[in-house]
Amino acid sequence: MDGTRHYGGPMASVKQFQVTFDCADPERVARFWCEVLGYVVPPPPEGFATWDDFDRSLPPEHQGSAFACIDPSGVGPRLYFQRVPEGKVVKNRQHLDVRVGTGLVGEVRLATLEAECARLVALGAVRERVLLADGENESCIGMQDIEGNEFCLD
Repeated sequence: MDGTRHYGGPMASVKQFQVTFDCADPERVARFWCEVLGYVVPPPPEGFATWDDFDRSLPPEHQGSAFACIDPSGVGPRLYFQRVPEGKVVKNRQHLDVRVGTGLVGEVRLATLEAECARLVALGAVRERVLLADGENESCIGMQDIEGNEFCLD
């Protein structure tokens, strides 16, 4: 590149980002992803003892409309789940790769992926297919979460 900015002014420094999921049942999907990733539900807003207390303070049409989970180490992005009226109808344009086999190859990697797949299926995930190593990419397992959002065990 010639050093010229093609999209406008100087880039802002990004400090954090969150991943947002559109879904029918935000709390259910958030709690699934907490189990998948070892994330936790953040503390409720100040002035509320629990998230249920906070939720009951909202107008009825907003109750249960959103939920979030966070990485307890503070390293991973916040995950935010928002209720939308429409169901999922097409394949995701982006997805999460759950990195459980990093550094592993061959049968050891596949066994690790299969063990994690079995754990996630017990939580309600759906196994779609295994993509075996092809000399360029290592094996991975394509899956869906409890509302059909695609993700990979990688």
